[in-house]
Amino acid sequence: MRKALLAGLLVLAACSSPPPQAPPPPLPAEAVIGQTVIPGTNAPSGHVVPDVIGKNHQEAQDTLQASGFYKLREEDATGRDRSLIIDRNWVVVEQVPKAGTVLDPRENVTLKSKKHSD
Repeated sequence: MRKALLAGLLVLAACSSPPPQAPPPPLPAEAVIGQTVIPGTNAPSGHVVPDVIGKNHQEAQDTLQASGFYKLREEDATGRDRSLIIDRNWVVVEQVPKAGTVLDPRENVTLKSKKHSD
């Protein structure tokens, strides 16, 4: 009788399914290239503006475009109102808004640059 009871319990244990597991907790919001999310949701709130200060003007534009920003403005940082003709001859000394800002990609990003020789 004892052997039969033990055998029955073993069969019953083998047939039962494991208890359900709780789903893993959501991952924290992280700044992904060009995008961040509002913590606790999946809703995008904007794109993170990358730091382009010190890069040549062309490289800065490429970096911003890779992050989703296409409305770019440029200014001569010296105040001489020169046009930036050959972008690789200029270096970014200021950007508006600052790096790390979460910004709607439809907004402008302004790069203030000066010639390497200035």
